[in-house]
Amino acid sequence: MRRTLACLCLLAGFVQAGPLLLWYRKPAAKWVEALPVGNGRLGAMVFGGATSERIQFNEDTVWTGGPHEYQHPGAVQYLTQIRDLLFAGKQKEAEALATNHFMSEPIGQKEYQAFGDLLVDLPAGRVTRYRRELNLDTAISSVEYRQHGIRFRREVFASGPAQAIIVRFTAGKPGSITFTAALRPAHDGASVQASGANGLSLTGSVANSDVRFEARLLGANQGGSLTVQDGRLSVKNADSATLILAGATNFVNYRDVTGDPESRNSATLDRIRAESYDALRAEHIMDYQRLFRRVTLDLGTSRAASLPTDERIGKFATGKDPDLVTLLFQYGRYLLISSSNHGGQPANLQGLWNDLNKPPWGSKYTCNINTEMNYWPAEPANLAETHEPLFRALQDLRESGSLTAKAQYGARGWVLHHNFDLWRGTAPINASNHGIWVTGGAWLSHHLWEHYLFSGDTEFLKTTAYPILRDSALFFVDYLVEDPRTGRLISGPSNSPEQGGLVMGPSMDHEIIRSLFGIVIAASETLGTDADLRKTLIDMRARIAPSQIGQYGQLQEWLEDKDDPANKHRHVSHLWAVFPGADITAYGSPDLFAAARKSLEFRGDAATGWSMGWKVNLWARFLDGEHAYRILTNLIKPATTKQQQGGLYPNLFDAHPPFQIDGNFGATSGIVEMLLQSHDPYAKPLGLTDVQAGRAASLNLLPALPSAFANGSVTGLRARGGFEVDLTWKNGRLTQATFHAHENKPTTIRYAGHEKQFQAESGQTYHVGPDLQIH
Repeated sequence: MRRTLACLCLLAGFVQAGPLLLWYRKPAAKWVEALPVGNGRLGAMVFGGATSERIQFNEDTVWTGGPHEYQHPGAVQYLTQIRDLLFAGKQKEAEALATNHFMSEPIGQKEYQAFGDLLVDLPAGRVTRYRRELNLDTAISSVEYRQHGIRFRREVFASGPAQAIIVRFTAGKPGSITFTAALRPAHDGASVQASGANGLSLTGSVANSDVRFEARLLGANQGGSLTVQDGRLSVKNADSATLILAGATNFVNYRDVTGDPESRNSATLDRIRAESYDALRAEHIMDYQRLFRRVTLDLGTSRAASLPTDERIGKFATGKDPDLVTLLFQYGRYLLISSSNHGGQPANLQGLWNDLNKPPWGSKYTCNINTEMNYWPAEPANLAETHEPLFRALQDLRESGSLTAKAQYGARGWVLHHNFDLWRGTAPINASNHGIWVTGGAWLSHHLWEHYLFSGDTEFLKTTAYPILRDSALFFVDYLVEDPRTGRLISGPSNSPEQGGLVMGPSMDHEIIRSLFGIVIAASETLGTDADLRKTLIDMRARIAPSQIGQYGQLQEWLEDKDDPANKHRHVSHLWAVFPGADITAYGSPDLFAAARKSLEFRGDAATGWSMGWKVNLWARFLDGEHAYRILTNLIKPATTKQQQGGLYPNLFDAHPPFQIDGNFGATSGIVEMLLQSHDPYAKPLGLTDVQAGRAASLNLLPALPSAFANGSVTGLRARGGFEVDLTWKNGRLTQATFHAHENKPTTIRYAGHEKQFQAESGQTYHVGPDLQIH
């Protein structure tokens, strides 16, 4: 898989038109003002103080808990009784029975933790010309200021090649660098001691956990002196200095915690200690830009682009600042590279960054929308490699989820409910009225198929994707039950996230399961395997309860027509088949498409941050660029503490509130959907088109371009069918599109109500004007 992902168009020569900088006139006073750096495993938040720096850091396996099986033995004996109660309309009784006999053991999962702080004390004195910034093109956070007439500069980055966080101190005058550095643990009982003549070691363990950790700080100076004493590293009168921070735990995998963090850190530092700062910096930039520079976006600029980032957020709704949209788009790509990279864990609710040991929702993997949204930009925004940690987690979840499937449902295959943690818990948690939701694994499995549609990699499909997809479908073959009222197959017990309580037959479940069955049917045909299972899935797929239009013209969220038009809930779960699914489409099912749009209108434009991220994508799929932009405008505003308000913190982190990173990724994905769509607009809830099966491609150009993006260009977007796409437009009209084909595939191009069909050939580049003539 790594080889396949690595060969996907390394367009490192692309250069972004405008400066991609988050910058500020003062240090961060709060965590949500600090600037994030990360290499997928190690992350840090840089506060940027001139005389007192705080760099709060994380490592993605510092969690509470330890290897544990979460399934509830014997739960399956209560399954039929829970269903019977729900069919009889006795929801509260069913929820009570499930609470007592059907939930995860224990009923909650574990929590992602802070690691510690690198604290640096610098000389006091009046500071002028202060500026801190995060350069998205280099993934380097920096601070500059003048003090005593001398220019000081500090750079911080998290290097993938070095697997360490690097801090560099320089000054405009030799002998001016003086500071004291210390490590502050985030956990009681941890200790700090000297590590050799030029380093510190922070060791400890997470309370009531099997996780042990060590952070190691190594100092180097050019000129002056460096000493270590009383748990502090001191540099005096140096010309320049470098700090290298490594961190590791004993985590090997979700079943094994026999690793040695000390030896891991020693190996890391032994490998890089002889490298110069310039070499470490260059290696970091090259590694990062290999991914980041694949895509450029230019939406134009204005005077507002010269303002500090926090001021731009406050003025966005009332002033023209299209470049801030570009910045937000690329920031999402930056965050995904930084929080989900080779060898690390998937991006969680806060990506990689967390300063609390009781973080909101445990900073886990919530997969009734949030974890999936984290990865919506991965394929279309040309960051396919960032999917790899999620795919590795799915292999684990297939194992742990098979135990849950058997214990809870007496079923084959595997299942995941609405959360998992580092220990790959898959059983229903928290409370039965929302925790018993069975399609988390099925939804996540769709990301495997999406990678196949974008890459055409049949070896990946065969060895990595198909076993997980097939076993997910097997679970639902055993799980679906006949509705005694209609004879249809329905899901249940389950819920429609996160409202309405425990029910039989929520629409979202049926949309996901119907789509999953279609994927496995197509994949088994492509691979020439599992003919008997394919026939079973074809038959069952046709019997699943269909999507329905209710009394208000809305798409029903449940089997019963009980939607409330005044309901403004943040979840829009029953619209899954519009986006991120693609079974309810403009031309394939126009009545359902109109009903889904009516449902979205009822939910309104106000929402939490991640919900607005989803709505941007949905309005783009509804081909309404103006409404998609309106939602984007609602997102790009100063965050408040009030629920259903959303917004952005000063560092551009999405506010649920509090901080959840999924809204950042949803915004990036939504901007792509406004510019390029590659699903089949003729797809239907039943049936399987060539585009859906990966046998053909469909490119819809500028499908939801708002008037605010009247002039612009984008390069390097990816489309299903193995294309890279460049677009330019002026006065709201396409001027040229360029397609770089990586597969042989019959392809349809659509723009402004017109379409053109041609046979794409791998390795060829095609140029298309607004008339869709191919050159």
